[in-house]
Amino acid sequence: MNMHTPIVAGHREYGRKDAGGGQGGEAGGFREIMTALETRDREIKSFADKADSEIKSHGKILDDTKAALDKVLSESGQLAARLLELEQKSARRPGDGPARKSVGEQFTDTADFKALAEKGRGVARMQVKAVTTINSGTTGTGAAGSAIRPDRLPGILVPAERPFTIRDLLAAGRTASNALEYVQETGFQNNAAPVAEMALKPQSDLALGVKTANVRTIAHWFAASKQVLDDVPALQSYIDARATYGLLFVEEQQLLAGDGTGQNLLGLLPQATPFSAGLRKTGDTKIDTIRRAILQVRIAEFRASGIVMSPADWADIELMKDTTGGYIWSNPAINNGRNLWGLPVVDTNAMADDHFMVGAFNIAAQVFDREIANVEVSTEHADFFTRNMVAIRAEERLALAVYRPESFVHGTFDAE
Repeated sequence: MNMHTPIVAGHREYGRKDAGGGQGGEAGGFREIMTALETRDREIKSFADKADSEIKSHGKILDDTKAALDKVLSESGQLAARLLELEQKSARRPGDGPARKSVGEQFTDTADFKALAEKGRGVARMQVKAVTTINSGTTGTGAAGSAIRPDRLPGILVPAERPFTIRDLLAAGRTASNALEYVQETGFQNNAAPVAEMALKPQSDLALGVKTANVRTIAHWFAASKQVLDDVPALQSYIDARATYGLLFVEEQQLLAGDGTGQNLLGLLPQATPFSAGLRKTGDTKIDTIRRAILQVRIAEFRASGIVMSPADWADIELMKDTTGGYIWSNPAINNGRNLWGLPVVDTNAMADDHFMVGAFNIAAQVFDREIANVEVSTEHADFFTRNMVAIRAEERLALAVYRPESFVHGTFDAE
């Protein structure tokens, strides 16, 4: 229902006298009309509130309410006519300046009032605009806040993402099966020795075993509205990217520390050779410990190709100082890169603090992809088709083969 600002007629002070005498009767008449108008305004507001309530409850204004409201509005026309009559009696004196229409005059000039006077029935309304300061609020008179919209920056801000590096250290391969088998030497008794001419040669023993690396699946999925994906094309790409990131996040943890139970990969750490406590020396720093682990790999007849540790431990190494306060390994003014003893360092949160691993990653282990990370969209899930929803699935299948466990050395910086 369209309700207008109630008519509250302001008037000049009618206390002055003209040639005809006092104005006491006219002033009393003005007070009476103003009181009636104020009462009328309260009644209109009450009916407006009641009408709003009925619209919400019944979808329309009830007939009784509409009839009562029309009666109040009709009576307001009579009050306006009386107000006009009093204002005409109190006309300004000559020389007071240009005449300005009173509220009553403005009301009687409206088309609604003229139609009411001609037909003798109906409703007459006049909208009186209040003087208001326009502000940025969202409610109240003069509020323009709903017309103000914030600027939307393009795209979606992505949270911090872990750089994945363990796979980069390993040899890559492909498989078309659900499992890999490889023959591994499990024992070698070398009895080779110098022998005399025609003497019996010594016999050596060699033991071989078949190892199996099962292909495992890493997967997850999202539910989304088909309409949202159609209306926001960039959202599909964003979900695809986050879905793939989720796979790689778990892959890194599995390659490094999967325990091999259930559907977990058997990772590098569970198969690595423990760091030899006999190699430790009193006063060893973290830099010394890494060098001794490299030595252990070398003693096993392999050459280390990489080092893995946590970001906190790598920071400790970079911040190590000599007795004069100078940095031992790094120079803050120079980008030395991530390397130690000539080997690349992978600092990853997938490795626990105080732990490290050194190994011949390039020859001692290999990742086999059965199905590289991919994302698929389908409505074939539960009642998604009838609900206009889609399932977004991301998955990958891979296996990890560790050929030479002795070429990986895992330990802690602090002696246990």
